[in-house]
Amino acid sequence: MVRRGLYIGRFQPFHLGHLGAIKDILREVDELVIVIGSAQYSHRLNNPFTAGERMVMIRRALEEAGLAYTRFWVVPVPDVHLHMLWVSAVEGYTPNFDVVYSNEPLTRRLFIEAGYEVKAIRFHERKLYSSTEIRKRMLEDKSWEELVPKSVAAFIKEVDGVNRLQDLNKSDKL
Repeated sequence: MVRRGLYIGRFQPFHLGHLGAIKDILREVDELVIVIGSAQYSHRLNNPFTAGERMVMIRRALEEAGLAYTRFWVVPVPDVHLHMLWVSAVEGYTPNFDVVYSNEPLTRRLFIEAGYEVKAIRFHERKLYSSTEIRKRMLEDKSWEELVPKSVAAFIKEVDGVNRLQDLNKSDKL
């Protein structure tokens, strides 16, 4: 029987900590559903990339890491903003899953109350590998590329992601 896990993140952007977590999870499950949360948001300081861009980042990073496509799905899921409906919404967008991997307290609680097994994710240098830290470095023109897989850095440059973020920061101050 196939054991399938669920891992939810915003991936704004996808970084080496996310990749490490996915590798850890894939040691415990046969397949993994990677949910791109807050999929409807983009072009904001805390959500600069579109769901489609995040899908590309994840797919390229997993390919670069040599992970077989047959072991994962990448599924965008928009926010519902009603806690009592959120787990049902995730279930409706994704293939069935057996175990949820999350460290986020509300996510953990909602899936536990829905009857799912929920496991914590081992953090990989959390202060360094943080999307918030990466976006901050992009805004300050500091080095950020070493915090993401090479394919993700190349893709962010391809979509002019740093300039997008800096433009969003300027418009936020107007």
